This record gives sequence, structure tokens and C-alpha cells, in this order.
Amino acid sequence: MIDEKELAIHPIVPDSVQHNARIVSNIRALTASLFGVAAGTLGLESLPGFIFYFFGTAIVSFFIYSLKADSKAESYFFSPMGDLWAGDMFGGLMSFVLTWTLFYGLCKA
Repeated sequence: MIDEKELAIHPIVPDSVQHNARIVSNIRALTASLFGVAAGTLGLESLPGFIFYFFGTAIVSFFIYSLKADSKAESYFFSPMGDLWAGDMFGGLMSFVLTWTLFYGLCKA
């Protein structure tokens, strides 16, 4: 738990942390749909398609961590491991599957 002295030195503003989480969620939703378009266009099926999604999501998380959070994610999130790396990964999975099957059907038809 963070003590009072630590909060005085590094204050955490809940509104800013919520804003950061919303931004990451929006980025994940957009990139999940784009990964679905790419996977469907490439004709990926089954396990390779899901591996493509998880690999792409890991790359997006790395870019957010290195470019936007300046490799100091603990300054921007309550729980960097949960919010930045794994947060909303499975929420974006539904968008991915939807666009993946749509574009797979369009390209293979």
C-alpha cells in the first residue's frame, strides 16, 4: 500500500488515471478492429488468427509503454501490469473476431 509520504511526493490523481485507462481502452478497441481486418484479409484461420491478435496486442502495449508512458507506466496507471499490458485485451477480442470473420468472408467469397 502507498503511504502518505509517497502520495505527497508522487500524487496520484484518480481522474487522470481514469482518463489514461479510457485512452488505452479506445486504442485497444480501434487496433483490435484493424487487426481483425488484417487477419481476415490475410485469410488466417483458427489458432494462427488468435496468435496474430495476441501478438499484435502485445506490440501495441509495448508502443504505448515506450512511446506514450515513457517507460514509466507506474506514473500513469494504478496497476501498470493490469491496466496497460492485460487490461481490456479480451474486450477487444470480440471486435477482433467480428471484423476478422467479416473480412475473411468478404475475401474468400
